[in-house]
Amino acid sequence: MIRDATERFCQKVRQSLEDGTFVRLVVRPAAAEGADDPPRRILIRCIELHGQPHLSFTAHHTRRARTWNLPLTPALDWLRTELNRKPAGAFLATTRRDWQWQPTAQGARLIGHPPAETQPPPRTHDRPRPSRLDASAHDWLRALGLVDQTGRPRPSAADKYHQIERFLEIVEHQLRGCHWVAQPSRVNPPAPHAVADPTQPTLTVVDAGSGKGYLTFALWHLLSRCMGLPVRLLGIEARPDLVQAARAVAGQTGATGLEFVHGDIARVELPRFDILLALHACNTATDAALLRGIQNGARLLLVAPCCHQQLRPQLRPPPLWQPVLRHGLLADRFATWLTDALRVLFLEWAGYRVRVVEFVESGHTPMNLLLAATRVRPPFADPARRSRIVQLKESFGIRGHALDPLLTESGSEPCLHPSP
Repeated sequence: MIRDATERFCQKVRQSLEDGTFVRLVVRPAAAEGADDPPRRILIRCIELHGQPHLSFTAHHTRRARTWNLPLTPALDWLRTELNRKPAGAFLATTRRDWQWQPTAQGARLIGHPPAETQPPPRTHDRPRPSRLDASAHDWLRALGLVDQTGRPRPSAADKYHQIERFLEIVEHQLRGCHWVAQPSRVNPPAPHAVADPTQPTLTVVDAGSGKGYLTFALWHLLSRCMGLPVRLLGIEARPDLVQAARAVAGQTGATGLEFVHGDIARVELPRFDILLALHACNTATDAALLRGIQNGARLLLVAPCCHQQLRPQLRPPPLWQPVLRHGLLADRFATWLTDALRVLFLEWAGYRVRVVEFVESGHTPMNLLLAATRVRPPFADPARRSRIVQLKESFGIRGHALDPLLTESGSEPCLHPSP
């Protein structure tokens, strides 16, 4: 039995290529010191070249992309060498199971996930890279200053453009997991502009802290234009100038069903909604958004936390942790992790299944975690989940957390409190 995680990962790549279950491989290289424009990630797919299987590599840099092909044996040698250089991470997608290779201080570890795709992709060489940001998105992308008149991303907006692409990938996967949309067909992919089906119920979405509206427009585009779902999307923003600017873009691009509202997510009046989005809402604004989503009974919550300030002053580590957390920098970072860990536990207590994923590479922003929570069970029905929250808080001297109101909830019905 192979115990080393790196060798096990390489073996799983080889096996998936041999049995035809390989979907894709992604490697995020380690940051090369002093390198000019190092690759952010390397996407690897299997192709037929001159009648033989090869792996095709595409390295995505900030300002360019480069591609090369290798036969299977040299390609697997390349992978083993790259993993031994300790990259930031690697991910193998197969039709049977997905595998995440993750470096840690104690050595690499291998984590399995259910497969996101159950059909292998075609192995044609010149296959266009699918993207939801095609010509059908250029009107709002131009209006927001992200692309030029030809539809090419502006160099100054490259990071934001990449963030939007990654965001749409994550959201589309979550929507399929909730069965709001069918699994895609590789033979007949969805049309860029889908026609809304009036027989389907309207999907109501709230974006708490919509800002300039980059991701709000992206989500509206995915739901309405790409998937043809009847949608009402409310962007809530506390800065009136940004609300007015976003409304102007929505009117200019004919974004039917997209609204922008001035208000505070903790107090603004909201309808019943299905999806909550809260990306980089500062400090406890993230928790205010989570409370509104949970209390509303939303089925899907997508939250990318931002700065954390509430727990750090309260932190009183137990004796075992004091030698570590006596250092201010380590205590700051630990308070951030503890804040998000408690958020996950609160969500599980409220009946959600939670996945913690990397939103964008840490080179773009250190605030790169995304909590994707899907409601799968009755809320507040498992006292063991509540006990975990209380025990963790007590262990580190945490007297108050912004989600503490949920600790008083009980029963199997959603806690649908009226809007203030």
